[in-house]
This record gives sequence, C-alpha cells and structure tokens, in this order.
Amino acid sequence: MLELAQPWALLCLPLPLLVLLLVPPKRNRVAALRIPFFEQVVRVAGATAGEGSVILRRNRWQLLLAVLCWLLLVLALARPERIGEPITRTEAARDIMLAIDLSGSMDYRDFPDGRDAAVSRFEAVQRVVSEFIAAREHDRIGLIVFGDRAYIQLPFTRDLSTALQLVKLMEVGMAGVQTALGDAIGLAIHAFESSEVDHRLLILLTDGNDTVSKMTPVNAAGIAAAEAITIYTIGIGDSEASGEDRVDFGVLTELAERTGGRFFNAEDETALGSVYARIDELAVADVRSESWRPRTSVGHWLTGLALLLLLAGYGMLLLRGPHRETAR
Repeated sequence: MLELAQPWALLCLPLPLLVLLLVPPKRNRVAALRIPFFEQVVRVAGATAGEGSVILRRNRWQLLLAVLCWLLLVLALARPERIGEPITRTEAARDIMLAIDLSGSMDYRDFPDGRDAAVSRFEAVQRVVSEFIAAREHDRIGLIVFGDRAYIQLPFTRDLSTALQLVKLMEVGMAGVQTALGDAIGLAIHAFESSEVDHRLLILLTDGNDTVSKMTPVNAAGIAAAEAITIYTIGIGDSEASGEDRVDFGVLTELAERTGGRFFNAEDETALGSVYARIDELAVADVRSESWRPRTSVGHWLTGLALLLLLAGYGMLLLRGPHRETAR
C-alpha cells in the first residue's frame, strides 16, 4: 500500500498551465531584411506581417515528455511511501523479582509432590518456578538467591530462556546454609531502583527463619513499601520446628501485609503451583503495547525516472539535429 506523506505538494500540478496562460512565450529577435514596397509584397504573397522574432516549436512528443516529467517530480515532492505490515511491540507491564531460598534445609525430602511421593523442597520449587517463568509473556523477570548472603542471579530481563537456564543450574547451599531473609529484601529494593514500571513485585520463597541478615526483614519490608514494591511471601516447611528449620509464618505475613501483598503457605507442590496462579490473579498488570507500520520512501525512484526521461529526450533532440523554429 502506498501513501503520500505530503499530499499538499499535489497543488503544484497545475503550475505549468498557469505559467503558460499568464506568461507569454519568449521571443528571440533575429536579423531581418528590409525591402521597398514591403506591404505590397506581403499583400500579394497573402502573408501576415509580424515582428522580427522566432518561437521554438514543440512537437507532441516533447510536450508529452515534459508533462510526464513534471508529474513524476511533483509526485516525488509529495513523498510517496510504501506502508508495510503492522508491527506491534509490547512493553513490560511489570517487573517481578523472584527471591529463592537456597539454604541447606531446602534439600529435605519432605515436600509432597501431589502424587503420593515426597521430593526435596528445592526440587518442587525449581519445577514450579520454571513453569511460572515460562508463562511470563509481558513481564521482566529477575532472580535473587540467598543463603548466608543474598546475591543477584539475574537482573531484570525479558530473556526468559536465560532465566529458565539459571533456575536449572541452581543448587542447594550455593549461597550458604543459613537464611539471610532481610538481606534478600534489601537487595531486591536495590535492584528495583532501575525499574520504571508501575507494577513491581517481589516474590519471596523461603523455608527458614531469618538468622544472619544485617537488616531485619520487617525493616526491609517497610523500605520496600515506601518504594512501592509489593511483596508476596511463600512459606515452605514446618512452623512448629526449631532453629533454622522453623518457618515464621507470622513474620512472612507481616512482610506481605506491610507492602500490600499476601502470604501463602505452600503445603505441597500442587498448592505451590496454585500460589503462583493466585499471585497472577491478584497482581493484574495492564499490558503496554505500541503498534506501527514501517514506511519506506519511494520518491527517489520517481525522481530518477524523471531524470532518465529528460536525458532520453535530450538525446533524441541531439540525434534529430537543430530545433525547428517558427518565425513571427
């Protein structure tokens, strides 16, 4: 499909006609012979006397060539463009940071997989997190792993294949054996500083109690709330256990409520999968998309064609010899 970017240029089409009507043709004066009894000679010859001048005479091919070249140049001035197929670009509607606990207790094989079997807590988390990442069509994903300390495994990205590969490469204990819950939230706050979207979510998954953080989880959650970061906490494990193996559901609930999020208790792999589905329902984000059609200018082709026609016409005139003229 073709479209004119400057259609107002077509107003120039009648300009040569106006010039022809309003401006008289140029006359070239030439030497003339004066003879006696000129009027009688003219009368006898049946001619009409005129001024001593000549006017270039055009043939129909020259006129057609001039008209065609003018049309091509005016159309080129109107900037014709070829319109391509629509292209749609989707912007990230929200940024989601997944903070995954890799402390030593995540290796316990006490997590029901929904099929009357027990798998390690980390194995279940790994499978469900991979499914969650694969379903992120319009979101940016980031990864944080934490144990003795918290580390950014992946900054925010739309490269879901890289995120999935990094989840597969995670191992229990790679960040230490303890649980730095508060430091993980603090690191997520720092990562969100570069985020410019309205919906910023931190999904915090842990099976232990904070023991080694430099900043308490509750204080870190207060800072996150001030930065408009919503925290969804997922607890795995036994709240009645002691020490590092104990999950403080009360603290996880407070962290989520401080930021407008929610706490979920993942009792088995099926429940863990439904938690992520529930988070999607609660944190609905508007998809930002932009659509446009690529435009390719073709005006230079018209200009080139007009130039070729002019050169061809000039070449024909040279081959035919001098211009024929009409005297008046």
